[in-house]
Amino acid sequence: MAIKLERIYTKPADLDGYRILVDRLWPRGISKVNAHLDLWLKEVGPSTELRKWFNHDADKFPEFKQRYLKELQDNDAYQQLLTTIKEQSTNGNVILLYGAKDPDHNQAVILQEQLSKDLK
Repeated sequence: MAIKLERIYTKPADLDGYRILVDRLWPRGISKVNAHLDLWLKEVGPSTELRKWFNHDADKFPEFKQRYLKELQDNDAYQQLLTTIKEQSTNGNVILLYGAKDPDHNQAVILQEQLSKDLK
């Protein structure tokens, strides 16, 4: 099993996996049918305050990562995500979907890294 990342606005590269949207807000212009989702776990996304503070500024990413990881420590949705991934691991890959334009500086990147550590 691999934990993959995919931007929800791109044509799905991999429909052979359990697809989880990890954004707090529904992506503009994407219909629920075209999203090809198995789960929308919006509570695992960064808080509104943190998301607004970060504002997709790559220079703020190191601090955003620290703050977001701190939020995840007390987040029941993160525990639900861990449980879901463990349950799906026998069925194939898990794909974390995100809406951000920057593929290197978003919460899904942080989630992928943290999940890899926590699932060992």
